[in-house]
Amino acid sequence: MLEVKNLMVFFENALALNDLSLDVYRGEIVSALGSNSAGKTTLMNTISGLIIDMKVKEERKGGERITIMGEIRFEGEEILSTKPSLRIRKGIALSRERHPIFPDSDIEENLRISTYLRRDREIGKTYDFVYNIFPPLKELKKRRAGFCSGGEQQMLSIGMALMTKPKLLLLDEPLLGLSPAMQNSLIQAIKQIHKEGITVLVAEQFARPLLPIVDRGYIIENGMLTLQGTGQELRENPEVRSSFMGV
Repeated sequence: MLEVKNLMVFFENALALNDLSLDVYRGEIVSALGSNSAGKTTLMNTISGLIIDMKVKEERKGGERITIMGEIRFEGEEILSTKPSLRIRKGIALSRERHPIFPDSDIEENLRISTYLRRDREIGKTYDFVYNIFPPLKELKKRRAGFCSGGEQQMLSIGMALMTKPKLLLLDEPLLGLSPAMQNSLIQAIKQIHKEGITVLVAEQFARPLLPIVDRGYIIENGMLTLQGTGQELRENPEVRSSFMGV
């Protein structure tokens, strides 16, 4: 479904991703694990196309030069230069790090905003789908998003991505800053999303709750791929257990 080959991303002269390659097959849950500044967010922004908007904005203001090289193929089509809005239409959706939402709008309005690219008549069913995945959102749908807890905002961020009706859902640090109980709730939600036929690629540094549900995983350090394997293989790897599971 997704092929990333020899991906390199430079911010001026700083190398953020270095010759990185990975695959995500249809129907999988795949993890990209790494510590802070490993390159996970850059990877997710590049796959989603968000980095193209960042590149254009920097060029307009004469700021940091961003260079992108390599290949990204989605369902066999090369999309490295494709605009993020077109990638959404193709079925790629990103729930970004630290759950950016529209704080002055209520939960239902945030979800509605996320459907602006859709032209189908099944939006109502997607609301039901999101509320089924995240029941607290239905109870709080008229609450301003800015007054929601961190966990509720993370649910909303993922719900907004689901409103685009994705084939591939990208989750960037979904467990960041959440309590163990909320982390477990989100892990269960990811499993439910997967059961509904959505392929998932999740970038995360908290491996302990995530690895039991992934099919395969990649370890990224300093923008480079250093290790890969099945979820079980990574759980049993001493270096992974020491670096990412606190064991």
